[in-house]
Amino acid sequence: MKVSTLSVLEFGYLVKEEDQLKVPNATALKSSDFEYLEQRCLLPDSGAPYGKAFQFKLHRKCRVLQAQNYVGLLYLPSGQSIEILPKTGNHDDVPHARQTLLMMLQSLREFRHIELETADIDVLKLPLIEVLIRRFLKTVNQVVKQGLRRDYVPKQENLTTKRGKLKIGLQVKHNFVEKQRFYCEYDEYLPDIPVNRVIKAAMLQVQRYSKDARNQKLLRELLFHFDDIPSSNQPALDFARIKFDRGMGYYRPAISWSGLILNNLSPVSMSGRSQAPSLLFPMESVFESYVAMVLRRQLQPGSILKTQAASKSLVTFDKSKHFTLKPDLLLTLNDGQQCVLDTKWKRLDLNEYNFGLSQSDFYQMFAYGHKYLNGEGELVLIYPAHAGFSSPIEHSFDFSSHLKLYVVPFEINPNNQNRLILHQNISFKILRSVA
Repeated sequence: MKVSTLSVLEFGYLVKEEDQLKVPNATALKSSDFEYLEQRCLLPDSGAPYGKAFQFKLHRKCRVLQAQNYVGLLYLPSGQSIEILPKTGNHDDVPHARQTLLMMLQSLREFRHIELETADIDVLKLPLIEVLIRRFLKTVNQVVKQGLRRDYVPKQENLTTKRGKLKIGLQVKHNFVEKQRFYCEYDEYLPDIPVNRVIKAAMLQVQRYSKDARNQKLLRELLFHFDDIPSSNQPALDFARIKFDRGMGYYRPAISWSGLILNNLSPVSMSGRSQAPSLLFPMESVFESYVAMVLRRQLQPGSILKTQAASKSLVTFDKSKHFTLKPDLLLTLNDGQQCVLDTKWKRLDLNEYNFGLSQSDFYQMFAYGHKYLNGEGELVLIYPAHAGFSSPIEHSFDFSSHLKLYVVPFEINPNNQNRLILHQNISFKILRSVA
């Protein structure tokens, strides 16, 4: 039975099918699936990762599960899958949100090999799991087009003609009577090598989850080319044996994908105590990683950007440091000046009191300013841009005459320039000119 993938944006609601009319914009689930999720969310000790992804609430006198700041993919025991997509502010349509997530995932270490074809609108209409599977299959297809690697594989067989080296001990044991046979050890040039075995194992894994006809068709075609290659039954051992010799560069993307799939870092195999596969990312971490990736491309030459710096602590007690301070980004310019930047995945409302900024975030930035900048310099808080926050907040927030904090937007647009919009009063130039 074909099961569709349901989509929900951050902070969107899930409800039972019978309650859909009470919460019109919610995503409806079968009662059994909703109750399973609800139980997991109400029992956080046994509910990971669902307890992170959804929060139980009463909305319009109706029980709902609200998506939180986690994005990715969940499978339920019934076979139903749910993709949770980021809400960027300006666009609430599912294809755009999926495209944004795929673009941002490229900044994460495990997904840096993902290539997103932004012009392929048909692909972006697919559920997240099918998009990821298709990207994996395209890398395997590239391997097949350029040729499956072969290597000499040692074999031992009882043959009618002598080949290679005669194994005297085995010859005596097996052919004491049948002296016309030869128990030999020889090398054969075969595609049955670790690099091909792990790719086949990964393809068989994703075959269980793909519902898309094009993906299934491509899978069958690719598996035909691997027909004589056994699936790896010891992936960890086979990965350890892989050596990328000269001319094997075209294998790397497919092996990276296979590693994700077979090492429990992919949507098709990542499972925990929840007894169902899942792939979830905290958007705070994704946003931080993506901003860092974009900034590294745009910084002035000679500048150094460090993520999660941890050289300072809040206090020292008995000559030992306590309460390590870890700003998201520590920028050192080529003249030695430093700037602390922190990212927040939150939509600012400039009409709210204090613009919706958190007092605890300001305490945190105050500590960063005094410990990393010695109380003198400039700090930057970065929030995602949207229609109501497209330019920096007009004035700086001054901790003192020497320590200033700027609140600025970061534009996220898969079809356009992604950039940090800095305040004009920042005293030193961080970014090179970007057309």
